[in-house]
Parts: sequence; structure tokens; C-alpha cells
Amino acid sequence: MSSQSRMGRPETTITSKIKLSAMINPDPNDDELLFLRQLGLDYCYTWVSDEQANYEYLARLTERVSNAGLILYNAGNFNVGKSPKIHLGLPGRDEDIEKFARLLVNLSRVGIKTTTFTWEPDQVWSSPSRTNRFSSARYVDLAELKAHPLTHERPYTLDELWENFTYFMERIIPIAEDTGVRLALHPNDPPTDALGGIPCLINSRERYNQAFKIADSPMLGMEFCTGCWLEGGDDFGNVLEGIEQFVNDNRVFIVHFRNVTAPHSEFTETFLDNGYFDMYQAMKTFVANGYDGTMILDHTPKFVGDYHLGAGTAYAIGYMRALIERAEDELSTNP
Repeated sequence: MSSQSRMGRPETTITSKIKLSAMINPDPNDDELLFLRQLGLDYCYTWVSDEQANYEYLARLTERVSNAGLILYNAGNFNVGKSPKIHLGLPGRDEDIEKFARLLVNLSRVGIKTTTFTWEPDQVWSSPSRTNRFSSARYVDLAELKAHPLTHERPYTLDELWENFTYFMERIIPIAEDTGVRLALHPNDPPTDALGGIPCLINSRERYNQAFKIADSPMLGMEFCTGCWLEGGDDFGNVLEGIEQFVNDNRVFIVHFRNVTAPHSEFTETFLDNGYFDMYQAMKTFVANGYDGTMILDHTPKFVGDYHLGAGTAYAIGYMRALIERAEDELSTNP
């Protein structure tokens, strides 16, 4: 999108490199893929099961997605990406690390060069849902969550989790470098000190920097989740400064675009346009700093009845596209 100067000549034009993307089922039907094309999307991502993480299945899936005019940009596997055996150093972790390594090899063979994982065993923590703009939405009350019992028999220390993270990095980074598959690390959600007796490892900007130092490789980056940064408040710091720093450090591989009602102890997830943060400022910062990876809708409040099947994605993609175009226009006018 370009702007015109007062003399009628186009000024410097800023064109976004952001790749808008949406999730598909690992066994998508034709309508699901067509729906993404109707939204004007070129990229998608998915989560596969253990049985689908093999080369043959991934090859068929990427071919089918390609035939529909889309690119499968990244894929993950919950069982290894959220493995308590890996995170907590439990029996069987080497087997799960081997499964993770095989996933990287198979992804690379079919041309998928990004995957994702998190350091929060088993789950994303949530309280019973609340209403946001007449819609059911994820709600977090940290006081309620912290009253939950231990999830894995005993409390763990932060040092133990860092030791386990280091153990994993020492074994998986060489595979990532050999295959060229980048590892996008998602922050803990919610980003607090500990839940269920397990410390939240990635709950601040400094913790991300520590993780990158341990990995010592450009193959480890982040899923920059704006929702988690907004939840974390001062622990993550200024979200716009974070975007600028990590995009320019080539550490942002995927963006989760999400808004919430408030930082810290109690919040509800919102539609993009009615949280406490002006998401245009976030989008403009991504555009201004030349972010060129995928950006996806993260969680969203649910539309009523059958409308929830595609309305949340369509609403968010339209809103995000409008923010991108507005940023292109403003940055072109005032580069």
C-alpha cells in the first residue's frame, strides 16, 4: 500500500513482510483449506499426533496443502512439545527427545523448517471461563490456580528445570542445525512464578535471554506471544521494545497475536479490539522492524453456536489485515 506526497508523487513505500497464517486440522477437509484461501491466506500450521509425525503422513499432508494453494509453514507435536518427561527429567525423557529429533528430521524432509514447543508440562493453565463481549472466553485467576495441588508428586526447583532445559538443548540443537528446522519456544501461559509445584521457566524477557544463551544457536527462537507479554506486565516489560529487540535479533520465528483485559493476577482473553492494549501499536512495530515470519490468531472468545467454527478466525484475520494496511500507510507517509 502506498501513500501520495503533496506533489502527487508516492513517498517511500513500506510493504509488510508478515505472513498471516491460520491453524488447520492435521487431516483437513477440502472446505477447511478453501476457507483459508477465501480469507486471502497463503500459510497455515498444524499439530500432529505421534501416529502422524512420520515422513509418509507429513509428505501427504504437505502435498495436499500445496495442491490447495497453501504453504504448511510450521507443525508441532503436543506430546513431545509439552513432554513432562523432557521438562521434568522423568524416566523416558531420552525416548521423547528421540521422538522430537525424528520429528525434526521428518519435517525437514517435507520442507517444513519451523516447529514449536513450550516448557510447561501437559497444559496451559486456565480458570473457569468468563464472558467477554457476550462471548465465552478464557479466564485466569492466579489465586485460584495457585491453590491447585501438585501435578507431579513433588515440587520442582527452578534450577532443576534449567538443568533439564540445558540437557534438552545439548541434544536437540545439533539436530535442529543439521536439519535446518528452527525451534520456536512459547512462553509460559500464564507467566507467573510456579503452578502445580512446577516453576514457570519462560516467564520474562530475561528468562528468554537465558534460554538463548544456553542454546547458543540461532536455531532457537521464540513464538512471540503478545498475549503472554501483556499478561506478564513488568516481568516482560514494554511489549513494543520487546518486539523491536527480538525481531532485530532474528529470534522471532512465529507471532501469536492476542489481547487481554489486564496484566498479572487476573485477566480474561479478549477480541483483538477490546483488550487493555492497543494492538495497532504492536502491529506497527512488527511492520516497522521488518518481521517476515508468520503471525497467527492465538486464542479467541467464542462466537455463538455454529458461528464459532470459523467466525473467530475470520474476524481476527480481517482485523489483523486492516492493522497491517494501516501500518503500511502510516509508515510510508512518515518513514
